[in-house]
Amino acid sequence: MFSKPKSDESTTGAKTATSGAAPAKPAVSTPSSSPKPKPAPSIISSDLTIKGNITTTGDVQVEGTIDGDIRAHLLTVGEGATVKGEVIADDVVVNGRVVGRLRGLKVRLTATARVEGDIIHKTIAIESGAHFEGTVQRQDDPLSAKSTKPVA
Repeated sequence: MFSKPKSDESTTGAKTATSGAAPAKPAVSTPSSSPKPKPAPSIISSDLTIKGNITTTGDVQVEGTIDGDIRAHLLTVGEGATVKGEVIADDVVVNGRVVGRLRGLKVRLTATARVEGDIIHKTIAIESGAHFEGTVQRQDDPLSAKSTKPVA
């Protein structure tokens, strides 16, 4: 009989110790210390025309027409889309038409791309079938606003 109450007391003591440790866990909870989830990309639909500049730290998928500059983290230009202006993004995928300067760390022109303008990049991929008129220049920091230096 005596062993049971001692066992209960030790269990109670352990529970007390556990309950004493429990408040410490919420103070160091993982969800509050983790970063916010990445927001969904902004989509410019095919029936939408925007005249003006677009600036975001997120992702943009253009299916319509933009008459202005775009600055984003990831920019995807859809097959039926047209962008007339400067594009500055970490990652650029062009399936449609871009008329203007393109600056990106990673630039990819797919087979359906039509680009009329200069491309300043860190890495570039141009698929067979893509139409491109302009110059291509590699820079370590293509996103900087500095003017490009001529190649000596």
